[in-house]
Amino acid sequence: MVHLTDVSRRDPWAPEATSRELMVSLWYPAQPSGGPRAPYLTPTESELLLKHAGITGLPFDVLSTTRTNAVTDATPIECRHDLPLVVLSPSFTKPCATLTALAEDLASHGYVVAGIEHTYESVATTFPDGRVTTCRAREVRQRGHAFWERLTASRAADVSFVLDALTGTHPQSPGARLIDPSRIAMAGHSVGGASTIAAIVTDSRLRAGIDIDGATHFPISDAGLPRPFLFLGRKGQCSPGGSAAAATWERDWNHLTGWKRWLVVGAPSTPPSPTSRCWPSSAVSTLAPTCRPPVPERFG
Repeated sequence: MVHLTDVSRRDPWAPEATSRELMVSLWYPAQPSGGPRAPYLTPTESELLLKHAGITGLPFDVLSTTRTNAVTDATPIECRHDLPLVVLSPSFTKPCATLTALAEDLASHGYVVAGIEHTYESVATTFPDGRVTTCRAREVRQRGHAFWERLTASRAADVSFVLDALTGTHPQSPGARLIDPSRIAMAGHSVGGASTIAAIVTDSRLRAGIDIDGATHFPISDAGLPRPFLFLGRKGQCSPGGSAAAATWERDWNHLTGWKRWLVVGAPSTPPSPTSRCWPSSAVSTLAPTCRPPVPERFG
């Protein structure tokens, strides 16, 4: 985990905060290691997430005992500035841990992955000093279009700041030294997917994007968006004409002037699974790694 502080802007959800603090998880191809596995969540995060979901039939710390495949503080492979980066943004109220399986799968195929914890937009975010922030954004009473446009614009700013930190002169993590700054993409689930539109419109470093099941809110200019983009969602709800969310995709479709696809999967009653091992790689095919991990199942 990398702790970053953006002193150039105030936190949009905490008026008393004079800067924007973020926690970022990095997954990357790593040297073989016998180090400890990274936890899925802390006990406090597990408890807050289960209580938020109304799940009471399990021990509240159960998600802190869930096994992952990543090793904490693993040593990166020798592949300096050669690997593409995929930025991940989770759904509203959910921690980035919900995208762990997707992140681990990408890392096992030679990508660096940065999962952003958007502070005060998740039920629990833990900082190095022990603080645990909760989802203060949920306290906003009117959560209409203006709220979601504000949130996605804030997430786009988070992404740009994280890219500055990871690809600048002094990378904020050993794994960041693997990143090829000319090959960066973003994907997100729900409002994280909607934020991908906002981020790719405002930051030209993002060369491709994927929106998983997210109604969009950030406008694309009449000039269009020429970079590759994929809409991915459940059949029915995200099928053309299927819902208000699908209507936003229809609105944006004609503004996507580069490679584009609209993919629906599963039965109408089947919820989407952003953490599944099915990854629509065609949207980021131009970012394909040139240096593959020697042991695909080991990564940080």
